[in-house]
Amino acid sequence: MSKVQEFFTFPVECDDINWSSIVRKQYCRFSGKRCFKVRKSQPNVSIGTCTVQYGEDKKNIIICPHRLLERKQIFSDCLHLLTSHQPGNELHLVSEVTIPGGSVDYFLVSTDSNRKVKDFVGIELQTLDTTGTVWPERERTLQELGIRKSISPSDKNFGMNWKMTAKTILVQLHHKIDTFESINKHFVLVIQDYLLDYIQKEFSCAHINTVPSLGDSMHIHSYKLKKCENDNKLMLDKCLSTDSAGISKLLGLNANANIGFDEIAHVIEGKLSETTIFPVV
Repeated sequence: MSKVQEFFTFPVECDDINWSSIVRKQYCRFSGKRCFKVRKSQPNVSIGTCTVQYGEDKKNIIICPHRLLERKQIFSDCLHLLTSHQPGNELHLVSEVTIPGGSVDYFLVSTDSNRKVKDFVGIELQTLDTTGTVWPERERTLQELGIRKSISPSDKNFGMNWKMTAKTILVQLHHKIDTFESINKHFVLVIQDYLLDYIQKEFSCAHINTVPSLGDSMHIHSYKLKKCENDNKLMLDKCLSTDSAGISKLLGLNANANIGFDEIAHVIEGKLSETTIFPVV
């Protein structure tokens, strides 16, 4: 049986879905675009694997960061960190903003009526990286859904790169958090509950605040998947917070700040438009 649990954003156990149409369209409901995960040898074919089952305890592991975009809930859950936001200000969601230390996935931005940036929150998404290839599982999924009559047997398998995923994102946080702290702004890491569990187990996290504080620059929001009738729902599970020193202590490293608010605001303002407006429902 295939280990793929969500295929092109839909649970594979759903019976009332036209899977042939879903696979043909290759559409991601969460990003609103074609699935960006493509096979290198076949760039016209999207892989479409959002969540896979892994381990003896059969955890449903999210392996695509776009899976975290469901209902845009992760952004709504950061609104309280816009401490300078005022009634009447516009809210914008801007992707891929480059700062010293790397690119930040998203900025949730508050602007005045002239679209001058008044406040922002940086938001980074991280899901688990796999080792090996998920392609054979994808092909088995096609067969089980009745889209393929037969497949070529393959003994290739995939694993979860827990250690490298955790270490990579924490080092990236170390590079970026000083920038936000130096200008008194917040930075949020969005991850799945299983990855947070691993980080808390393998790294020294005793100093991390389990009751988040607005005074902390670094916030961690973890989410879990809850099974519903015909779908899975992403739900906030835990919120933690710390500061630059806390991330450095966690890694045993040092950090330094090197950019100002106006510099980041200038980059963001160049990306603002009607299409970046974030609707608050």
